[in-house]
Amino acid sequence: MTEYLFLIPVSLFLLLGVMSPGPSFILVAQTALSKSRKEAIAVSIGMGVGSTVFAIIASIGLFVLLESVPWVYTTLKLIGGSYLCFLAYKMWRSSGDVMAISKRNNQSQNGLLKMFSVGLFTQLSNPKTAIIFASAFAAFLPKELPIYSYAIIVSLSFLIDTLWYVIVSTLLSTDKAQSLYARFKGAICKTASSFMAVMGIKLIASRNLP
Repeated sequence: MTEYLFLIPVSLFLLLGVMSPGPSFILVAQTALSKSRKEAIAVSIGMGVGSTVFAIIASIGLFVLLESVPWVYTTLKLIGGSYLCFLAYKMWRSSGDVMAISKRNNQSQNGLLKMFSVGLFTQLSNPKTAIIFASAFAAFLPKELPIYSYAIIVSLSFLIDTLWYVIVSTLLSTDKAQSLYARFKGAICKTASSFMAVMGIKLIASRNLP
């Protein structure tokens, strides 16, 4: 089982990526606060499917491309690592801010399938998600992968994104949502930003594919 230990840093990397502030979190939060828990969970599942699409694309050809064309990896690690460091800086700066989410009285009857589609489209259009997956695969995947590794990674990608946003949906659809989030927001942002900065620096400093 030790050959699968690389799944730990990959999972942690993806978890920190999905927990970072961004349009996906805002969409789920607004849906949970202004609509219903079911609709927010439908958006969450859409987010999870979107992350699965990125994971499948990366599994099929991205790592092979990085191996065969070294300058692509160099460019990717500089862009991805710099972005992660910038994201860590923004997260740290925002740790003391109050999350401003406006409640809107939306009277339209949106179906669960439509909300799923909104979540999927938002995830697929988010360049941060593509960078997170490319960076995670480039930085942490070993050259010799154990059997079923890609299937496990794709499944983990769906579970991590979906479960995180389902948790967000559940918490933010309660009456105590804003006070609860405000209590822990600073610690969550600072911890996540610290890990993200370390991973960004590691990615920039690496010379070869792992």
